[in-house]
Amino acid sequence: MLESYLTGLVVCGGIIVAIGAQNAYVLSQAIRQEHHWWSAGLCMASDVILFTLGMFGVSAALMAIPQALELLRWLGVAFLGWLALQALVRASRGRAALEAGEVTRRSLKGVLFTTLAVTLLNPQVYLDTLLLIPAVGAQQEDATSFVAGASSASILWFGGLAWCGSALAPVLSRPTAWRVIDGVIGLMMTAIAFQLAIGGCNAG
Repeated sequence: MLESYLTGLVVCGGIIVAIGAQNAYVLSQAIRQEHHWWSAGLCMASDVILFTLGMFGVSAALMAIPQALELLRWLGVAFLGWLALQALVRASRGRAALEAGEVTRRSLKGVLFTTLAVTLLNPQVYLDTLLLIPAVGAQQEDATSFVAGASSASILWFGGLAWCGSALAPVLSRPTAWRVIDGVIGLMMTAIAFQLAIGGCNAG
């Protein structure tokens, strides 16, 4: 039981720690202190649900309709490209006001929608949560403990991103720091979009 839990914790932890669109978005929201715990919580909940569905056989259905993954891939490319463009524009123009009371804050609904889109419009998320992780889990003695371990890794990681980003916000509140952050986020989103697009072209 403990071995299955630790296996889930390590396997999932190793996958989600790799920098991706979700991580970049949650971190940027945390640094902005803009509904970041809601954003992180939605990522946690999505992972837990997908891990559980994967262990209950949804992976077989996903494999039967590969066209769905391709559609999600190109939607993801377009959405990540749009996010990258926004971040790069902010980096080039700078931010006129960065104090908490002066920054134009987005609504909770807007943040949650973007978080959900970043999470669900990436086919790699489904390959990891519905195929790769369950494939390892199927070999474990206790599947429930494995899912609990994988879920714990997601909760710890996104909770850590939200907390660390928020804690660093006062240090990173200078306009120059924000321009660097936006530039890095924009480049990361661009790289992920290109990676998805290249994968789609190679698959075709």
